[in-house]
Amino acid sequence: MAVFLILLAVLLFDIQGAFIKYMGNQYPVEQIAVFRNIFGLLPNILILLASAEWHRSGRQIRIQHWKMAFGRGLFVAIAQLCLYTSLLKLEFATASSLVFAAPLFITILSIPMLGYRVNAWQWAAVIIGFAGIMMVMQPGSEVFTPYAILPLGAALGYAAASVAIRLIDDAVPSVVINLYGTTGALAGSLVLMAISSGYVPIESLRDWLLFIGMGSVGGVAVLVMVMAYRLTQPSNVSPFEYFGIPFSFVIGWLVFDEAPFHKLFPGVIFIVIGGLLIVWRQRLKEKQDASETGKEMAAE
Repeated sequence: MAVFLILLAVLLFDIQGAFIKYMGNQYPVEQIAVFRNIFGLLPNILILLASAEWHRSGRQIRIQHWKMAFGRGLFVAIAQLCLYTSLLKLEFATASSLVFAAPLFITILSIPMLGYRVNAWQWAAVIIGFAGIMMVMQPGSEVFTPYAILPLGAALGYAAASVAIRLIDDAVPSVVINLYGTTGALAGSLVLMAISSGYVPIESLRDWLLFIGMGSVGGVAVLVMVMAYRLTQPSNVSPFEYFGIPFSFVIGWLVFDEAPFHKLFPGVIFIVIGGLLIVWRQRLKEKQDASETGKEMAAE
């Protein structure tokens, strides 16, 4: 069930991306991000109300590290701006694939933010992954465009938001953290829209339905992904997130008539290998920690 849910989540995220690319020809990305977060709040609230963990904890909304939880959303708002812009300027599959640099950035950011020590295997994974990114971006060639940097900005923003979760008390239910994060993303996207004056009046029912559909799909994708990660160890399902790459290629081909084989391969293979190496090392660490915990319990 967890594998099915994670595959559904990555498919929904790609469908959301297709909404954004389609709507971006008429509406500014800052405005799209605002409505994504507004309509994405509803699934977050539903998760909260249905969460047994939240009810057991006394239905607390205010948390000690609320500034950090809210600040995560600001990282997400910046990531959304970068990703949504890249979807308009690059092929759908290219932009979507480069965002999978996020696990590499998580590994790097865990050093200054969490004080983690990164071993040789993890550094090798980062190097392999970034080699793949360079192959896809092709800097210095005629096909290179500065817009290819934007998905990396998105990956960095999402990675910072992910690492920041570790700085919040483990006792805080994840649904509460998600609610703070989405609220922070909404606030950040509103500020970005105000600064850029990026707003176009929505005049047709069709466009309202597109905005509602885009935000709802994205919000449900987050809900489904949370459900998947709560059913099993993260290392058991995170490799399946890379199915988002072929999903994005198929959607780009069918919907936008794009087939950037020459840009994606073989670089995308190196990106996946780098990410899977990180997942593999994390799985080994989880097994080692579980074994040590078992030995300590037996000794007691």
